[in-house]
Amino acid sequence: MAAWYLQILWTHIGCVIASGSLFFTRGCMMLAGLRAANHVALRRISVVIDSLFLAAGIALTIIIHQYPFVQAWLTVKVILLVVYIVLGVFALRRGRTRAIRATCFAAALVVFLFIVSVARAHDPLGAFTHL
Repeated sequence: MAAWYLQILWTHIGCVIASGSLFFTRGCMMLAGLRAANHVALRRISVVIDSLFLAAGIALTIIIHQYPFVQAWLTVKVILLVVYIVLGVFALRRGRTRAIRATCFAAALVVFLFIVSVARAHDPLGAFTHL
């Protein structure tokens, strides 16, 4: 599987971009009051992208022999991923008011960007590593 490292890595990165872009687009649609933000096709595309994203992430952890709850940076990524998912659910579906949805959407975007910074730095402090 190590022979496929670069292909899996680029698949993972591509899924990060696709997943984040789709979430951003759906969030903007939600803020604009468009019902299409939760259209079944968009939700299914999101599930496919996120499933491939997760599979590639698991494959990468196996290839590089670094695992969540062993390496701190991966532990932070996993915990923040759960936070991101919960915020995303409240932003797109469960938030009772537009203000709650907007707040959860903004918070989810911040968490998403921090996850990316942790991944790039391979450090639990992410973008704050050099402060």
